[in-house]
Amino acid sequence: MTQNIKVNAAIIIIGNEILSGRTIDANTSTLAIWLNSLGVNLNEVRVIPDIEKKIVYTINELRKKFDYVFTTGGIGPTHDDITANSISKAFGVKYSIHPEAFKILESYYKPGEFNKGRQRMAWTPSGARLILNPTSGAPGFVIENVFCLPGVPSILKSMLGGLKNEISGGKPILSHTINLRTVESEIAASLATVQKNNTEVEIGSYPFFKAGKVGVSIVMRNEEQSKIDICNSQILEFVNQKNIQIISEN
Repeated sequence: MTQNIKVNAAIIIIGNEILSGRTIDANTSTLAIWLNSLGVNLNEVRVIPDIEKKIVYTINELRKKFDYVFTTGGIGPTHDDITANSISKAFGVKYSIHPEAFKILESYYKPGEFNKGRQRMAWTPSGARLILNPTSGAPGFVIENVFCLPGVPSILKSMLGGLKNEISGGKPILSHTINLRTVESEIAASLATVQKNNTEVEIGSYPFFKAGKVGVSIVMRNEEQSKIDICNSQILEFVNQKNIQIISEN
């Protein structure tokens, strides 16, 4: 893929523990930041339960719509870790022991510790390539444009370094933020005009409340710094006209 092509991705977060509120998802932010740095737009995130039919349906839907799909969760050693088997069914391939994964796990654990539960983590869809895990041994895998990663945030993050060469993105997505001491209603009309005049720049307005005071963060995103700069100058123009306090820029 060339540098000027828009490349997109989706994330599928798999786990009843996320849907029940017992566990807070931290992986979306990690993956989004990483994908942006590689020039890949994260366009959709779904959270689904540990139900085979739901996983199969969602995988097949999103892998046809997006350049890359990332799943998190459900590849551990317990009975409810069904992601790998479900992905096998989505692709219509066999689910079997990956010889390399088995060797990695066998060498990782002490003699007698590599039990049947842990051996489950060596099973992948036929034809999958491994994603090495420098933290806990158990690998993830890639099959076509689907990347299967663990749900534990620290482990997932440690595995991303080995995936950089697997991703063909566009230009890195740049951003600039202006933090203002104002409320959204005061700048809404002016900001809408700037957006209309800069359709290629993504402009977001995010209110915040800190230290007892309200404010608004305006975030501009695009692959071209020059386009962000033009947009930024137009925003600063109306900010100065309205005598709005600029807290910071970054």
